[in-house]
Parts: sequence; C-alpha cells; structure tokens
Amino acid sequence: MRLGATLTHLVPAPPVDVADRARRLVDAGFESLWTPEVVGRGFLVPDPFVTLAVAATATEGVELGTATVQVPLHHPVELAHRILSLASVCGDRLTLGVSPGSTATDSAAYDRDHAARFHTFRETVPRLRRLLADGHDEAVDLAPSGTAPPVLLGSWGAAVERAAREFDGWLASGYRRTPDEIVEAHGRFRAAGGRRAVVCAIPVAAGDDLGRLREVLARYAEAGFDDAVVLIGPDGPPPGRVRALHA
Repeated sequence: MRLGATLTHLVPAPPVDVADRARRLVDAGFESLWTPEVVGRGFLVPDPFVTLAVAATATEGVELGTATVQVPLHHPVELAHRILSLASVCGDRLTLGVSPGSTATDSAAYDRDHAARFHTFRETVPRLRRLLADGHDEAVDLAPSGTAPPVLLGSWGAAVERAAREFDGWLASGYRRTPDEIVEAHGRFRAAGGRRAVVCAIPVAAGDDLGRLREVLARYAEAGFDDAVVLIGPDGPPPGRVRALHA
C-alpha cells in the first residue's frame, strides 16, 4: 500500500506555503499529494486546481490528486477546461477524484440545490468525462483529443459499487468514517470488481497516538487498499514521523 498526504488543512490555520509543503512531504517519502475542494466554511482551503498546479511545479514524479472536486458546483465545460488546464501542467501525474459533495454550506456558497446534488452529479459526469477524453462534444471544442486523467469516485453507501462499475477507482473518506466501516465497504468494492481503492484524509492531529495510527494503516494495507492518504493537522507530528509508520 502506498502512502500519500493531504496538502491543505481542513481546520482554521495559517496559510500554507504549498510549494514548500509539497517539497517537504515528498522529501519525507510520501508517494502522492492530494487536496479537496472546500468553500464557504469560514476559513480558506485553497482552490484545488491552483494548489496542485503549484505542487506540480515544486515537485517531480509524485502523483497529484483531487479528493475531491464537487462536480455539482460547476458547469461541465468550465470544470473540464480547468481540469484540462491542470493536466497540461501535471501531465500523467494527475488523478481526478470527484464526488457529489456532502456539505450544504458548500452548495449554498454557489447557490446550488444541495438536495439535487446526486441527480446533478449523474447528469454532469458523462459529459465531463467525454470532454476530458475527446476535448470536445457537439456543443464545444476545448482541446485536441488526449488521454484523460483517471477518475476516482468519492462515494459511500450503494455508490461504492458504482465506483467499482463505472469509475477508475474509489475514494473512501477516513475523515468521516471509521476503519470498521471503511474496511467493510472495501470488501463490497472489490466484490463488485473495483480496481484502485484509496482511503483518504485520515486525520493526524497533535497528540494523537501514532501507535494507533500505525495499526490503522496496517489494517488498511491488510484489507487490500492500494493507497492511504493522511491529513496531518497544522500542529501535527512532523511528516517524516508519520511516513515512518508505514514502511
């Protein structure tokens, strides 16, 4: 199992020097860098496209991913254009994690109907994926055809099987779910034929028992996850100490 890290914080904290943080995480041995799309929470979580573009210029080789972009907040053409622009910077290092979103505050910030987010997601994703793969559709011509980044679905409940059937992989939230819940859902994902499985945003705060975190990471590895992504808090332990928990 590979170990990645989240570039940004999900709690109020001083601004992150993204380039410096990306280099420090890579130097510590993390194999992927991820960032979410979070808006309107009363503190700044930097835009994922800007964040990953900076990380791409500051590092080499490491995978860069969104975990996740909230698709219903965007028009599919606008979102495809931003993703293709980011891919032009990241190249084949980019992985796109998408989701319907989970927090009403984010929907309200964009004047979107939170209750309709699952319907909007189902309606939007096919066009988005077509635009990413082909660069165009019958209504717009954005770019030459190319290789679209892998698309992973951040999902829960019955949508775990959808991630297996219709997407390149699955993102499970270690921030919102327990290890027991995640491991059970992972079994369903694999049974449905799922490929890549990533448990993301595993929180690591100041004072946390790192021995317990080591056990959690070992459990995810034993269950068969391909990747685990830690979310080190602003006052959390040094990245090197966290990375050393999973050899």
